Amino acid sequence: MDLHHAQSTPTGPRASIPLDSAEALLLLGTVSIGRIVFTQHALPTIRPVNHVLDHGAIVIRTHEGAALTSRTRLTDGPGVVVAYEADSIDPVTHLGWSVVVTGYARLVTDARELARYQKLLHPWVGAAMDYAVRIDPDLVTGVRLTSVGD
Repeated sequence: MDLHHAQSTPTGPRASIPLDSAEALLLLGTVSIGRIVFTQHALPTIRPVNHVLDHGAIVIRTHEGAALTSRTRLTDGPGVVVAYEADSIDPVTHLGWSVVVTGYARLVTDARELARYQKLLHPWVGAAMDYAVRIDPDLVTGVRLTSVGD
């Protein structure tokens, strides 16, 4: 760790301002990378993924053999409960925002819908991503981190 950089980082107080769900989803749509949280072997698992926001739903691509593909394939009902987090926080000033979405994830099975997502969302890893998972938000929360007095 660069101690000089760590010591020069502003340490003034920050305010954490809650975001309403509409603003939180708008901010989520401005970034392409987030983290999905799901349960694997009764333990929380987190994976970084890229996403696209489509009519309020979060869509990610996945592949055969992925834990999330298996979990969402085996579900009946509304889907598998997941959390999705994305943020944009400046590494120097520590100002920005963070959004957390909790909802139900389901494997996209409609061939036309899957083809559309394959055109909209290009994976950033070098693996065949033949599946898509759609997260329908149930709870959307977020905070904006600002300098005190802004």
